[in-house]
Amino acid sequence: MKKILFIIAIALCNFTFAQTLTTPQPSTTQTIKQNFALSAIELSYSRPNIKGRSVIGNLVPFGKVWRTGANGATTLTFGDDVTIGDKKIPAGKYGLLSIPDKENWTLIITKQTDVTSPAAYKETEDVVRVNVKPMITANKVETFTIQFANVKSNTCELQLMWENTAVALPISTDVDAKVMSQINNIMTKDNLPYFNAAMYYMENGKDLNQALAWFNKGIEQNPDAFYMYHQKANCLAKLGKKQEAIATATKSIELATAAKNSDYVKLNEDLIKSLK
Repeated sequence: MKKILFIIAIALCNFTFAQTLTTPQPSTTQTIKQNFALSAIELSYSRPNIKGRSVIGNLVPFGKVWRTGANGATTLTFGDDVTIGDKKIPAGKYGLLSIPDKENWTLIITKQTDVTSPAAYKETEDVVRVNVKPMITANKVETFTIQFANVKSNTCELQLMWENTAVALPISTDVDAKVMSQINNIMTKDNLPYFNAAMYYMENGKDLNQALAWFNKGIEQNPDAFYMYHQKANCLAKLGKKQEAIATATKSIELATAAKNSDYVKLNEDLIKSLK
């Protein structure tokens, strides 16, 4: 009887260890959240390795739908409406698929978020298809990589890289209309965000005189704000008012020195040098 109980105990121990064994993923999962425009884009995918194999055109065959990763489906979640190709895509979660080829890749945004094999793909669920030219990279990329690059206020690229091949998918959004709507609504209220509105106007090629007026209003609200004086000086410089810009930058240096902010002292000194 004792022998039987001992055998059962050993079996139970082995079962317990088997249940708790954890090993590394062969193709690691990665989730990236990239702030973009007024919201964010979230990417989820799995990252296979080359492991000495021939990948593009072999392991990933030409002319066939690829899940664009490993394990589960690759997905993109847009926090706001975006434009890809010539298609405006409502905010939401979508699948990312591709059809690699030697001279041309087809990148597909689909309503399907669970495609893990070509057989599961339904072309009728396509939201948009974009043809892009593959680029040859000098350095071999061992681990399949998708990343966001060239991220600007209203455009970015989704870049795919593996082995010696890279492709890029341009993404854009109409952020300007949304920001302008906010500005037009907010600027009729009390405690107005003059500085932020002025910065947006100055950095996006809008009416610099209006931006200057808002900088002045912001400084009235916060007369010790050395950073506001610095940006006002930049605005004056863009308007071609060099002497006023130098005087304003000098005032910013005075305030920044009192606040012990050496960074803004240097920024203003550089601006003044560029105007002389």
